[in-house]
Parts: sequence; C-alpha cells; structure tokens
Amino acid sequence: MAREPRDGGRGGRERDRDGDDLIDKLVTINRVAKVVKGGRRFAFAALVVVGDQKGRVGYGAGKAREVPEAIRKATERAKRTMIRVPMKEGRTLHHDATGHYGAGNVILRSAEAGTGIIAGGPMRAVFETLGIGDVVAKSLGSRNPHNMVKATFNALERCASPRSVANRRGKKVSDILGKREGVVETADV
Repeated sequence: MAREPRDGGRGGRERDRDGDDLIDKLVTINRVAKVVKGGRRFAFAALVVVGDQKGRVGYGAGKAREVPEAIRKATERAKRTMIRVPMKEGRTLHHDATGHYGAGNVILRSAEAGTGIIAGGPMRAVFETLGIGDVVAKSLGSRNPHNMVKATFNALERCASPRSVANRRGKKVSDILGKREGVVETADV
C-alpha cells in the first residue's frame, strides 16, 4: 500500500476537489481499537475541515477500517455542515468572539492587516480553509482537536456583520458603527 506524501507536517493535507473550489485539510487522524473475541479490530478516525477560502467552512468526522475511506467520510460530512462567516475586508473578523464546547474554550480576536494567522493546530486549519488572513486565537482548556474545532465553530457562529446587526435592530449601519472621520464604509458579506 503506497502512502501519499504529506504537505506541511501534521494536518497539512490539502486538496482541491471536483472543481467546486473547496479545500479540505486533515486536522487529525487517530487509530482506534475495538476489542472482540479474537483480539483487537483496528479502525481509523479522521477529523477534516473543508472551506472555500471565501467565508464558508465546515468540519466533519469519519471512521472506517481504512484511512482513505475515513477521510472521505469526514470530508462528505464536513461539506454538509458548512456555515457562512462574515469577514471584515475579506481578511479578518468584525469583532472578538469566544466559543465553548465541552472542556474546550477559545478566544478569537480580529487583527490588523499583516498580522497573519496566530493560532495553533486545529484552529489554524479552520482559519486557513475559511480564508481569514489576520486573526489572533487562543485555546484555553481542552487540547483535544475535536473540542478545539467545535469550540472554534461555536465562536464563528456567534460572529455577526454590522449590516446584520443593523437589520436586526432596525437601524442603519452608521448608527451601529458610529460616525468615523475619513473612513469609507464598504459592503461586507
């Protein structure tokens, strides 16, 4: 059985699928065992993040006896659970956010242009597939990749654009942001 080369170390697997402009990153792969009468049955559990680098991202987990099948299942599940995240200037978040899942807690902060992605492991894969270029993130609590990814998604689901907040409150975007001198407001997703 030939192995495919891995790009970028742990979780750096990146592929473009079927012309739908989605990029998937393998966050983690884990060998799990089921004890049966004749011994142990081994299987593989995969966690994959999928995104279009334009504001849509999803995650999925899959388990199978073979690694490629586990990755395929996880990727299909990730494509079904995609969410849209509003981005400021197409590069960062509109505001800071916190997310929780189980024992995993994350803090996401918007950043200045040129900051880059300052985040560890599983969170970095989420931001890269999402298309965010400048963000500072910190994971508090659990280091389990599943909990970190789910906490990150919890935080991203709480993010809102000024336009959506203004629509919800029945106000104008300028009322939400306040009048700022010399700043031109652009249309955000």
